[in-house]
Amino acid sequence: MPGKKKVAPKAVVSKPPSKPVEVKKDESDEPKLSKSYDLLRGFRDILSEDQGRWNLIRDTVRSIAEAYSFDRVDLPILERSELFNRTIGKGTDIIDKEMYTFTDPSNRSVAMRPEATASAARAYIGHGMLDRPQPVKMWYTGPMFRHDRPQAGRYRQFYQVGFESFGVDEPIVDAQLIVIGYKIFKDLGLDVKVQINSIGTTECRQAYLAELVAYFRQHRSKLSDDDKRRLQKNPLRILDSKEEVTRELLDGAPQILDWLDDKSKEHFMKVLEFLEEVEVPFVLNPYLVRGLDYYTHTVFEFVLADDEGTKAQSALGGGGRYDGLVELLGGRPTPACGFALGMERISRALEAKGINPLERPKPHVFFAQLGDASRRVGLKLFEDFRNAGVPIAEAFGKNSLKAQLDVANKLGVQFTLILGQKEVLDETIIIRDMESGAQEIVDVKKVVGLVKKKLRHEEGVDPIMQSPVETA
Repeated sequence: MPGKKKVAPKAVVSKPPSKPVEVKKDESDEPKLSKSYDLLRGFRDILSEDQGRWNLIRDTVRSIAEAYSFDRVDLPILERSELFNRTIGKGTDIIDKEMYTFTDPSNRSVAMRPEATASAARAYIGHGMLDRPQPVKMWYTGPMFRHDRPQAGRYRQFYQVGFESFGVDEPIVDAQLIVIGYKIFKDLGLDVKVQINSIGTTECRQAYLAELVAYFRQHRSKLSDDDKRRLQKNPLRILDSKEEVTRELLDGAPQILDWLDDKSKEHFMKVLEFLEEVEVPFVLNPYLVRGLDYYTHTVFEFVLADDEGTKAQSALGGGGRYDGLVELLGGRPTPACGFALGMERISRALEAKGINPLERPKPHVFFAQLGDASRRVGLKLFEDFRNAGVPIAEAFGKNSLKAQLDVANKLGVQFTLILGQKEVLDETIIIRDMESGAQEIVDVKKVVGLVKKKLRHEEGVDPIMQSPVETA
């Protein structure tokens, strides 16, 4: 009631128990051991020290794609499992052993894409691209997933860039795609050769497969269990075997080139003639089939010129023609051809050759501040340099001038800008030459132009273009 004096509640003092009470900890609240957060086997982080090479690959691919009028498409990571079961083919390692497949909450069988060509074909049909002017040319980049045995340069999550061309069956399309891949490697500074073969059509392969099976049955006792299974389920896959004994037996095996029909031979010969015309080095590999069932006619791989081994791990990428894939997925008969490149393997090849570009432009200028007032001015000043295209660094989180200058030294900048309370009041700033230690005080409003002029004079480098300045 109003006017009634409130009485504070009495404090309740609990008596200490006669002996300590054991409090049982909930195990779910316990901090997890660091080992619980270890990377899954076959997966990895791509750290900043690797990103310079990855940026170089991405930028080179994008530049080539635009030059050859390929349009980018971003495809989903998750697809219906049947898309890959139907297109890649039973009896392949991808379907039998490697695909990440699970049932989603809608009770559908879905898979994390092991490759992207089937997805590109699905997109081509699903978005009515068959009615667009042909060829429809697309490129993509992104992660793929295969539960493969991890090795150097081979991961269970791996990245690819790919080019696909739908709608034209002319041999020049095959040749131009090979030229595009070769040009990418050349622009990256890698010397590669093309291994190439033709596997003809489904029809002309039947007689060849009968001969192939008859040959390997004579040596069945020498084959691994996997290769025995391949021989029974999908004989062509035995040519893609990684078993050393099987690779040795291939020397005496029949070659598919001897079983091609006239049309397939003519197509293949024209592809080779085009490659000779543009001086792309190639090597005939009669046992090259690639690992996917949808290929027809031309198949090819890119290998380092000093590593022409036929083992899959030596290949930096590859592809071929797949004229039946669109029809297999329910579209009308549509010729198509494409290839994909492995980004991890390319990055390793660049590193081995000493090609390690910076992740981002090296800063030429460092901004050092003393006090909150200079920080406020510094934020705007930093943006002024950025807008002018001058790479600049800072350590706003540090208060000590010595600590900030230590950072500037480690970065190897030419100049450090020092802004203290006095300079803020005077609207000036100190420019310190990090090599000589000389300092000068300048108008803060003119500092961007003055620093750009000094950089050109000191280094002969345009701080915006990061390239040598032409002199008269």
